[in-house]
Amino acid sequence: MNERSVGKARGLLRHPPASGAFHHARLAPPAVLADVVQHFWIVRWDLQGGPPQVRETLPHPNVHVVIEPGNSRVQGLHTGRFTRVLEGSGGVFGIKFRPGGFHPFLGGPVSTLRNRSLALCDVFGASGATLESAVLSQSSDAGQVEAASAFLGSCLPPMEEPVRRVGEIVDSISDDRGIRTLDDAATRWSISVRSLQRLFNDYVGIGPKWVINRYRMHEALARLDEGDTVDWVALALELGYFDQAHFIRDFKSLVGCSPAQYTRCYPPI
Repeated sequence: MNERSVGKARGLLRHPPASGAFHHARLAPPAVLADVVQHFWIVRWDLQGGPPQVRETLPHPNVHVVIEPGNSRVQGLHTGRFTRVLEGSGGVFGIKFRPGGFHPFLGGPVSTLRNRSLALCDVFGASGATLESAVLSQSSDAGQVEAASAFLGSCLPPMEEPVRRVGEIVDSISDDRGIRTLDDAATRWSISVRSLQRLFNDYVGIGPKWVINRYRMHEALARLDEGDTVDWVALALELGYFDQAHFIRDFKSLVGCSPAQYTRCYPPI
């Protein structure tokens, strides 16, 4: 496995406790895929005899390949929160590509996938069916990761320098809370704002301002999950908002309720 840690899951919205068995794993890719794959993820559930459960996540600037019986697909960047209702029993295997990492496979602007999905064969040709069968034939997390890694390794296109560059820029936006604006990012990476916007549109699939705002919202959600008393005005300013009202408006638009309502309805476990 590569040296890049998959890190802590971010953007997962809390939900009421419910009965049933639920498995979620995130595994790093082999070194040969480290520039294009963020991590692999596996979700399995068994809710037999229990009610359906809702799972929601905030959006990330990533393309996913999603493998599940009868519904395998390439899922482009999703701009709103992702909601799925789980019921009965089942499982999903996913490949989360690094920002920019899907461009070599797609061979065109990743923005064309925004809020869209494609069949595996639309990107990988007839071998897309091989990917699905190879992954689903494995019963263990490690086996599924090995099968997916072998497939991607066999069709890995030549690496493009912008893929590494845009991935590093997005990493810096995610990790550096001092990057709050387009100008901050452009200055940090010695690139013009216009060039940065073109780079993100082609390789990430959306503009850098959106990416900055989403990661700052991930940070806000992480603060709420820590369970500490939050100074909303101070947090809004720290995240780069002009005032508390703009922060609350964006939070409510993305999460579906205000920060105070979210904390009240879903207290930290």
